[in-house]
Amino acid sequence: MRFSEIIGHEEVKTVLCESARSGRIAHAQLLSGIHGVGKLALAVAYAQYLSCAHRSDSDSCGVCASCLQYQKLQHPDLHFAFPIVKSEVGDVCDDYLDKFRALFLSNPYFDMDDWYNALGVETKQAMIYEKESAEISRKLSLKSFADGYKVMIIWQPEKMNATCSNKLLKLLEEPPHETLFLLVTEHPEQLLPTILSRTQEIRIPRLSEEVIAGALVSRVEGLDTSSARDIAHIANGSYLTALRTLDSSDTNATFFEDFVSLMRNAWLVGQRKDYSALLALRKWSMEIGDAKEGREKQKAFLVYAQRQIRENYIYNFHQAEMNYQTSSEREFSRKFAPFIHDGNVERMMNELGKAEQQIAQNGNAKIIFFDLCLQMIVMMKLGARG
Repeated sequence: MRFSEIIGHEEVKTVLCESARSGRIAHAQLLSGIHGVGKLALAVAYAQYLSCAHRSDSDSCGVCASCLQYQKLQHPDLHFAFPIVKSEVGDVCDDYLDKFRALFLSNPYFDMDDWYNALGVETKQAMIYEKESAEISRKLSLKSFADGYKVMIIWQPEKMNATCSNKLLKLLEEPPHETLFLLVTEHPEQLLPTILSRTQEIRIPRLSEEVIAGALVSRVEGLDTSSARDIAHIANGSYLTALRTLDSSDTNATFFEDFVSLMRNAWLVGQRKDYSALLALRKWSMEIGDAKEGREKQKAFLVYAQRQIRENYIYNFHQAEMNYQTSSEREFSRKFAPFIHDGNVERMMNELGKAEQQIAQNGNAKIIFFDLCLQMIVMMKLGARG
């Protein structure tokens, strides 16, 4: 991974390169920031830069023997620790290293959900166990292969259990010769204060909308600039969120149509006493509650609806930078947003959240969605707030 392959973060790249050139390299560095901004990619690129035989002032060469090994994440002085779910496969990170490498090489902006999918597990209890601390110590006690830095990248160190954290602390206090720890985290506040105090934190900021939009246009064939800007705005600084929004654009378009149908017909019944709209809602609840839609899709729609209620409420404040919607969603909100106000927004969110929970508990989806329609009618009776 070269710095040039990572979108944005030019200032961070400059700082990392300058530290390498000057030789002022903190032995333990903490790269922190939200998911999907490229923290792990920056850590790998920095390690590759340190090891490169022919690096320039701003990047590794990409062609020397060391760089070629790094491009496959197979350099003998590069080590990883990351959360795992113990299984028959094994109980230390090396047992899952091939999957970790494959995931990174396919998308270096991945997060824990992607990792769970790669592991093929549904549980959300992955952690870095006590046994891993012994593995880290063993690896770093060995002589470096290339007479340079041995690099230990710990992804999601906040998921270390207490014993592992305490043993890592000892290594940070007395690090082996020419060892570099790169801790990559989304939640530095969850780390032991004693670990935080022994690391040099480098905040990885959110990516700008311009950077995300530019990356999408250059990397996604057929994507126009206007659509890229909409997606970049919704992403709120995360390239991973932008990619997921792009992948789910067709699904979101369907969700938007369903949301508009629900709210428009609820308004017609609540405000205009249009009982043909009530029949439309009955039909809507039967269709979206049909078993063939699948509970995951039904839950995803309810999550989308909650986001739209929140965005419509925020729309009323006329602060465009706070609103994360596509152009179609904003156009609908122009007339709909006044009907989402202090008098009903909390109850609407609660009803949508309750429906999501009931669907997850295998409730009758058709009944749940029709009851949701009735609740929305009641709240639409409250009218708009000027």
